[in-house]
Amino acid sequence: MEINIQLPGVKLGTVEADGVHVAPANPELAQLLAEVCERKRRDLTVESLADEKSVREVRAMFRAWGMDPSKYRPSSEALLRRVIQGKGLYRVSNVVDMGNLGSIETGWPFGCYDRSRIQPPIEFRHGVAGETYEGIGKQTWHLQGRPLLADSQGPFGSPISDSTRSMITESAHDLLVVLYVPANASDASLELATKRFSERLALFAGASATRTAICRAA
Repeated sequence: MEINIQLPGVKLGTVEADGVHVAPANPELAQLLAEVCERKRRDLTVESLADEKSVREVRAMFRAWGMDPSKYRPSSEALLRRVIQGKGLYRVSNVVDMGNLGSIETGWPFGCYDRSRIQPPIEFRHGVAGETYEGIGKQTWHLQGRPLLADSQGPFGSPISDSTRSMITESAHDLLVVLYVPANASDASLELATKRFSERLALFAGASATRTAICRAA
């Protein structure tokens, strides 16, 4: 699925998946998530997190968009901070948990969306005056000046906090997963991340087919 990128310093990795079964994470996925979280807790502190290459690059990407990453924290950094502080991750479903897993592994924000609720064309841009959506677990989120994904119906996702319109529920079967990646990150690392996510969707959520791509600014 092509995404028209209008913001600087970013490329987007995408994974489209068909025939997904959304359910609670099975024990194997839960164990994998626990192991990665434990490794992050062992290797990082809240103070050292700021020196991690991926965190620095994502913060620089936010600043290029005119965003203060300390005030509007990238979702990946917010997840890593929770893990390091011993708060753990919310367990939502196999798909959402896989997105969180990929995000803390790479340090990049991941967005998981119900493709049936998205109507192309899609663009990644700044929000304009008056644009809002209902955020997951939050009240109405005002989007002016903030980075967002929008389709023909309006905004639905962001590397900060996503909307309830396109969120993953048990009724979702076809997915769009977006990785928000600094433009200077290597294509090889992005391709590895999307390939690994595709494999996990097949293994842990029964995806019948997956397709990956990299979208770049024109």
